[in-house]
Amino acid sequence: MPHLPSPSGRHHPRASINSSFSFGPQSLVNSFVGANPSYPHPLALDPNRSVLPSSPLRSSPRAHRRTRGSLGRHPLANDNTDVFQDSGEEEEDDIEWGMVDRMRLWRHDALMQHLYDTAAFWGDKIVSWTNDPNDAFWLAQTYFMTHRYSRAERLLTRPFPTKPPAVPFDLKGKAREPDITPRLPVGPAAMADVAAEQQDGVSRLVDMSVVCRYLAAQCLVRQGKWAEATEMLGEANPFRNSGRSGPAVPNTDGGIKVEASMCNLRGLLMLKLNRGEQAKLCFMEALALDVKCYDAFEQLVGGEMMTLEEEWDFVRSLAYKEQTPEDAEFVRLMYTSRLRKYKHAEEHALTRRRLVEEFGLSDNPDVLFSFADALYAQFRWSDCYAITSRSNTHANDASAHCVHAPFAPFTFKAFILAHELVDREPESATSWYAVGVWYLTQKKWSDARTYFSKTSLMDPRFGPAWIAFAHTFAFEGEHDHAVTAYSTCARMFTGSHLPLMFVGMEHIVLSNYGQADEALNAANAMCDGDPLLINERGVMAFNHGKYTEAAEMFRSALELAKVTQASQASWATTWLNLGTSLRKLGDLEEARKAYIKVLEIDSRSAAALGFLGLVYHLMDRLDDAIIKYHEALSITPLNAHVLELLNFALEASADAGPLARIGAAGSRSDEEWTTQMRAHAAREAQLKAARTKDREKERAAGASRAMFGGVQEGEVGMGMGMALG
Repeated sequence: MPHLPSPSGRHHPRASINSSFSFGPQSLVNSFVGANPSYPHPLALDPNRSVLPSSPLRSSPRAHRRTRGSLGRHPLANDNTDVFQDSGEEEEDDIEWGMVDRMRLWRHDALMQHLYDTAAFWGDKIVSWTNDPNDAFWLAQTYFMTHRYSRAERLLTRPFPTKPPAVPFDLKGKAREPDITPRLPVGPAAMADVAAEQQDGVSRLVDMSVVCRYLAAQCLVRQGKWAEATEMLGEANPFRNSGRSGPAVPNTDGGIKVEASMCNLRGLLMLKLNRGEQAKLCFMEALALDVKCYDAFEQLVGGEMMTLEEEWDFVRSLAYKEQTPEDAEFVRLMYTSRLRKYKHAEEHALTRRRLVEEFGLSDNPDVLFSFADALYAQFRWSDCYAITSRSNTHANDASAHCVHAPFAPFTFKAFILAHELVDREPESATSWYAVGVWYLTQKKWSDARTYFSKTSLMDPRFGPAWIAFAHTFAFEGEHDHAVTAYSTCARMFTGSHLPLMFVGMEHIVLSNYGQADEALNAANAMCDGDPLLINERGVMAFNHGKYTEAAEMFRSALELAKVTQASQASWATTWLNLGTSLRKLGDLEEARKAYIKVLEIDSRSAAALGFLGLVYHLMDRLDDAIIKYHEALSITPLNAHVLELLNFALEASADAGPLARIGAAGSRSDEEWTTQMRAHAAREAQLKAARTKDREKERAAGASRAMFGGVQEGEVGMGMGMALG
């Protein structure tokens, strides 16, 4: 941001009528930087403050002290602070509790009891009497809570006197002399209609208080006025280079800095404008300014806007001790527990242990979710489901719970969970996501896609719904549509490697190896600790004929799976891939062990049985090969490749077959063996055709008996011998 100009020499930041047409924060920043003591509300300009002084738990903004002998006041009226920090220095003996004070108390009590129409009704009367900016702020706050954003915005941007006029009646409600001050105009262009002689004593609330500007920007965002909201907040943090702002500047009242809240809102606005990189920087600035701003943390980490290492380094480097010296370690541990679990497994385990033992949060939903998330990263579905079952009322736990329910021993629980969530929280995106997950488990791809689409419309930042939406296309075989959906997800969640990994997997199916390599390498640059990703990169190395590299990657994936204590059933395919790579390298004994490992995990794996039979065949253990081929065909009877291999093995094992026991075990490569077998098959086809032709000729000649039995046997032997050379 360019260097902020020096503030005007005038005692009020509004230099002319023309300056009133800008909704930008520059005039407010100028007043803050100048620190002009004559400004009516100097503390209201400080972005390092929170909104605590204006909390409904405090007194009415213009509350007075109790006089001697008066009745006890309501607990909500026991403080004299306000959002504009006007100090009431009235003497205790000279002030009574008047009508305006009583109505301010009604307004605050109505807010606390969620009687918003009541608060707006009495608050409107207070503003009409006092024309006080602080009362106007609270009325705007009430309008915002009742979703009347346009009314709140008009109130915050209309002109108000910087020094409120006197109330037109005395403290007991008796009429006074009418105020001769002209009534100020209202409306979007109201400041342009203010008389010139009134300019120095009139300003908008958004130019008098950082809190009011933040509330006005919230109203504009809720109305979908992105351009106006951007102008109200500024494209970048206007206080950044003021010299009186930053992570090292402490909060003055122990709350959350309004400046951090404004940066968070600016980030949300950038997301609405599809400016993801700027949104990420805004959220990072918000969290750096105030580590207590969890909304910014959730957008960064929950929205996966940062890579695995980026979020780890950033969260660990925040100024916890400078901003929350007493609670620094607790905040750091809580944030660390929410980071992704593909790496730093020991640090995450220690964090959870400390939160349980030192802070007594063993049953806290966030800590339980952290534990469940770690189990999810380890592919331990049942254990994860057991954890989320304890606290699935939490938003994150409910999302994880409906993901893991289909993997639980009783999948009907996913159906029950979806119904419960929809009945309990029909407006929640997680509820409809659970419905989509149920249809996904039932292989009703179209129905599942409908509910995943509804989920993403309700919450565009719900990452699992976008990925599951793409999964439905992949399961249907619509790989082009799946690639498009995964690519959209990758653009939205730039810090997650999962969409890119799935894009690579789809390109492998489509045999687009160049694009698959590009996607998988990009995913690996974000997260190199995901064993599933390493397995897919091994598949690509295998497709490129790099069998040694492929075998190393498959071994690496299996080693990581051991570290994460993942279920062995999840990695049967990787063992199968490892065995195939070793077979290609000619290491038949290790390949045999890998295939046996697959069968220990899944005894009915037709692929493992077929490949194990092939290994036995290559090792000249024909009897074992024939047994495994038969076992594979008992599971998949129509597997043409296994049928062909079985025929070869049967013919080679025949007593008269010259293929039996030829060569030492493993003396021929896989390619040579395959070539010989196919040459033999071609020769046999030729011989059968010749025999059929001779048989027809002999029948035509009327031969009394067929002589083809012995000839056929000799021809077979000669043909097989010629095929083997």
